[in-house]
Amino acid sequence: MNAPALPPSVRRPVPQACLDELAAHFGERLSLNETVRAHHGRDESPFPAVPPDAVLFAESTEDVVAAVRACAAHGVPLIAYGSGSSLEGHLLAIQGGITLDVSRMNRILAVNTDDLTVTVQAGVTRKQLNNDIRDTGLFFPIDPGADASFGGMASTRASGTNAVRYGTMRENVLSLTVVTAEGKVIRTARRAKKSSAGYDLTRLFIGAEGTLGIVTEITVRLYPQPEAVSAAVCNFPSVDAAVAAVIQTIQMGIPVARVELLDAATVRALNLYSKLTLRETPLLLFEFHGSPAGVEEQATLVQDIARDNGGMDFEWAVHPEDRNRLWAARHNAYFATLQLRPGARASSTDVCVPISRLADCIRETNEDLAKASFPTCMVGHVGDGNFHVQMLLDPDSGAEWAEAETVNRRLVQRALRMDGTCTGEHGVGLHKMQFMAEEHGEDALDLMRRIKQALDPLNILNPGKILPPSAN
Repeated sequence: MNAPALPPSVRRPVPQACLDELAAHFGERLSLNETVRAHHGRDESPFPAVPPDAVLFAESTEDVVAAVRACAAHGVPLIAYGSGSSLEGHLLAIQGGITLDVSRMNRILAVNTDDLTVTVQAGVTRKQLNNDIRDTGLFFPIDPGADASFGGMASTRASGTNAVRYGTMRENVLSLTVVTAEGKVIRTARRAKKSSAGYDLTRLFIGAEGTLGIVTEITVRLYPQPEAVSAAVCNFPSVDAAVAAVIQTIQMGIPVARVELLDAATVRALNLYSKLTLRETPLLLFEFHGSPAGVEEQATLVQDIARDNGGMDFEWAVHPEDRNRLWAARHNAYFATLQLRPGARASSTDVCVPISRLADCIRETNEDLAKASFPTCMVGHVGDGNFHVQMLLDPDSGAEWAEAETVNRRLVQRALRMDGTCTGEHGVGLHKMQFMAEEHGEDALDLMRRIKQALDPLNILNPGKILPPSAN
């Protein structure tokens, strides 16, 4: 398969002494099985699979400590693994080593309904949590498309369709329990909603993608389930018209909970994949939360804005099962669009720009996509300036992969020129490293490298990710 090239790297050997030490602690939870290793050596990125040398299945913070200490003693890379749903090559074992699967760390440790917080182990998934706390009248709003684990969501600073109202993982994590590269266990903060005590260690580990420490427990904010929820679809004559409606809605301060953009190709894919009957033009998918009167007022204001921009009247999803079906279809957009070109692999982007530049960024991007030799789709959490391009590529065509990388590079440079970012929610992993210097500058990157060196001097935690080699 002609996928993007992996960065140069050298696999480090895993001494038998290290495996023996781990086997003594983990027993049958240490796997050398080729199939298990292969499963843990790929994600949803366009990169080829890179299996680890072994896989450990952790069930507690103590297990993580044992794994880290053994790997540190022998200089062996250790890569944390949650649901395997990452899109940028975060979990590929490019330097060899051992994958630490935390999916069995799936206990909800404490639900504090009076404080609107919950503490979970790193392997708990977002759907699992919301199913378990449904009867409390609370919910957790961060919803990346996959049923991601909390450890992974914290490590990539995840987002999703609700971010326009509820924020991202950065705003919703109160505290972490982290195993450092030397095998010590730290708690980054207490459960108080705010603190001025010392460095903000919580934010240091959020978005670090497992390169500075391994997250084992997470305390997050919860929110009351809204009294009223309404969802609506509004079709537009063009993507430009839909984006203009979103920008005006946000600038007027209307507190929509969700507003998602789907271009016509994506709508067609969802109709085929999820058996929907949506009109196949660009559309916005809205959701409103609040009191019945508040939801009605929000919807009226937004519908007026939509009409001013050529939008059709809202088509309402009145019943909860209708709303759930719509949002399930939206969350399955990645897999739905793949069906537009059977056998294709996807290369996905996720730039984010200030809302005032969103229309320009999408317009220029669509000009590039119109010239592409392969099918493309566009979706976006456009309420916060974030959108995705899905490029459907022939896995055996080196020319298509090269063209896709050129489209991606132009898109990222466009976003940076507009004071945006190369990744609004997927994270850096391997694929976005090439843009880190342009986004942050070498001095900022050198500071990040010094932080990495200070916290992980042996470079054993998910090495080769986020930070490109120094230009000096």
